[in-house]
Amino acid sequence: MLRLWFERQWQYKGWAQCLLLPFAWLFAGLAALRRTLYRCGFFSSTKLPVPVIVVGNISVGGVGKTPLVIYLAQALRAAGYTPGILSRGYGGQQTGAVTATSDPALYGDEPVLIAQRSASPVWVHPLRAESGRALLQIHPQTNVLICDDGLQHAALQRDIEIAVVQRPHGLGNGRLLPAGPLREPLRRLQTVDLVVESGQLPEINNALPSFQQSLQLGEWTSVSDFSTRTTIEVLQEQPLVAIAGIGHPHRFFQAVQAMGLACETKVFADHHAYTPTDFSGLTGKTILMTEKDAVKCRHLKLTDAWFLPVTAELTPIGHLQPFTGCVISLLKQREGKVK
Repeated sequence: MLRLWFERQWQYKGWAQCLLLPFAWLFAGLAALRRTLYRCGFFSSTKLPVPVIVVGNISVGGVGKTPLVIYLAQALRAAGYTPGILSRGYGGQQTGAVTATSDPALYGDEPVLIAQRSASPVWVHPLRAESGRALLQIHPQTNVLICDDGLQHAALQRDIEIAVVQRPHGLGNGRLLPAGPLREPLRRLQTVDLVVESGQLPEINNALPSFQQSLQLGEWTSVSDFSTRTTIEVLQEQPLVAIAGIGHPHRFFQAVQAMGLACETKVFADHHAYTPTDFSGLTGKTILMTEKDAVKCRHLKLTDAWFLPVTAELTPIGHLQPFTGCVISLLKQREGKVK
């Protein structure tokens, strides 16, 4: 409940946010001190033997990084690279290799989903450098690492930074934590290599290469076996309830309603660990959920539950080459500098 209160407050500039401004200034000061200590060498930063691409964001909450990480891994693999993926594994308890059949309760929902969709090795550890070394030892053929989140994780050096921005909700009132949703000031976007807009486009486009990310919807798929499909026409005949335990659940509910599916909605906390009790009051109803939720509900043997897979699609903002081409060009530039 406290988190929901903060998320609502972060969208405005009122008395509550003003009271939190001293804490935001303290947060900004500590963050600046930390960056300075890394820059001056008081804190060590690890350089891995292969290029590192960080896909992160400057705000808290979900902004669409997971679909982008999957898209990028698949695109690089198609271009001849052998990518590996590093994740903190938020919500999990274990570290190590993650596969498509790993338990989300142990490794986190997003790493398991990424492992299922990307066909790339995935490793979970809060220390990204240690995670990268471990992955490279087990998968020495890996020649590029994608870090899911970690834009602020200065302990790992990176070759390319991609910032995902979800406007307007993700940036809110534009203030730093706890007075707003930002981990870093907005000017941080001027220092990354690529910006991916997953929400509304800014009124003035970023001077940096920018892309708009949209999500292409797949077919409704059974949570019980991850293979059986159903149609919108069939679902329209059922009593429906849509559930979501993601950063911005309203986006999923809007997508469902845009399909012509009238349903109840039920919100859970982001990364919620589902149990049979969560569905005890939904008997006789058809359950709709996100793919991220589905990886955590697969073991519950739900007989009438369906998830909606999504695939990222990147469109250049302005006159740019395609997203994958930009990333590969940056990789080649970095490799040229090393040589």
